[in-house]
Amino acid sequence: MPWLFLTVALVGAWLTYNTYRPVFTRPRLSVVSFFAGWLTGELALHHILWQAAATALFIWAGALHSWPGVLGLCISVCSWVFLARWCWRIRVVEDVVEQALCLGLGRDYRDRIAPRIADQFAPGVDWPQILLPFPIRHAEVERLRDLPYAAVDGVTLALDVYRHHSHPTGCPTLLQIHGGAWVIGSKNEQALPLMQHLAARGWVCVAANYRLSPRATFPDHLIDVKRAVAWIREHATAYGADPDFVVITGGSAGAHLAALAALTPGDAEYQPGFESADTRVQACVAFYGVYDFADRRRLNPHRGLAHLLERQVMKASVAQAPAAYERASPISRITAAAPPFFIVHGTHDTLVPIAGARLFADGLRAASKNPVVFAEIPGAQHAFELFPSLRSGFVIHGVERFLAYAYSEHLRVQAAERAGIATAAEAAR
Repeated sequence: MPWLFLTVALVGAWLTYNTYRPVFTRPRLSVVSFFAGWLTGELALHHILWQAAATALFIWAGALHSWPGVLGLCISVCSWVFLARWCWRIRVVEDVVEQALCLGLGRDYRDRIAPRIADQFAPGVDWPQILLPFPIRHAEVERLRDLPYAAVDGVTLALDVYRHHSHPTGCPTLLQIHGGAWVIGSKNEQALPLMQHLAARGWVCVAANYRLSPRATFPDHLIDVKRAVAWIREHATAYGADPDFVVITGGSAGAHLAALAALTPGDAEYQPGFESADTRVQACVAFYGVYDFADRRRLNPHRGLAHLLERQVMKASVAQAPAAYERASPISRITAAAPPFFIVHGTHDTLVPIAGARLFADGLRAASKNPVVFAEIPGAQHAFELFPSLRSGFVIHGVERFLAYAYSEHLRVQAAERAGIATAAEAAR
């Protein structure tokens, strides 16, 4: 029993160490480091509690009767201290996000948010949801499942709609694109905290499936995303959406597709058969995305992503299809007309290096006429916001303020246009 306890204590200590010092350089180890660091870092308090409970059981079973057990207890206590310190440091995320918003939108950005929208903001941290993160749902939100939006290659593509149970109308609309390296994942398990949070405050949120590789070859994935945007423009009014204000978001592969969709509105190459459809979006929120398929700056520490793209997604190497890789890279599609962007990336992301996000943000800032917000989230791993945690809560509140600002600007422009039309009509009379 003492030796078993020591082994368990060492595993717990490694989980804590990996949270602080994840592995970036080796493809297989970086994936293991991601899963371990993701769950430990976002559920640090829960880890302390279950490890303490396990330790109590070991002590009851006699684990302290010899020196390995005593050593295991010392290691466990040290591990808990560092996990508690990790929890304490997460508080800085709130300031980091606010500083990023002030830098990208202006120090007075909160004053430009319409009061009726600001009144919907959450009052603070939702501790009950953080302490009991599962299941991820909200009492005021209903979910309409599996609405078909397109049929392609014998596959019916479906989406879910999240809305307030009071069924408001004219709501700002968010389209969520799931990640999963373009080969796995679905609309069912990603960005649930964000969508539940926004839907409870008067948004309509849409989560869409798209064709996956290896059966699909890029740009099939992007074409499906644009079909979802077109569906919202044409049909989502029936679910309370305002089709004139649609924002798009996604994480990882979903962020790549969301960013590319935001940067290529009306591009006929990606809208076969629906070339005339309006696929503009009014803003984009990209979480830990891939923005340069060709990795021209050699930012990736290994070739794991390159192998995935060559074998599963693009079905060709960069050398074989340089133009295709160029067009598939959001960083190559930046123009002055890019919509407002909020780019979010964790400093401890072992799957997609944060350097790519920095480069993409710099490119947007240099070219776009619209605001660009970039938040580097301290300590965050890949997929850090998939379930409720203190860190994801701070980021989601920041995203809400960014979207509220964008929506307020949209309403201000609409009001000015209506006033101009009314003035012109008066002058004509």
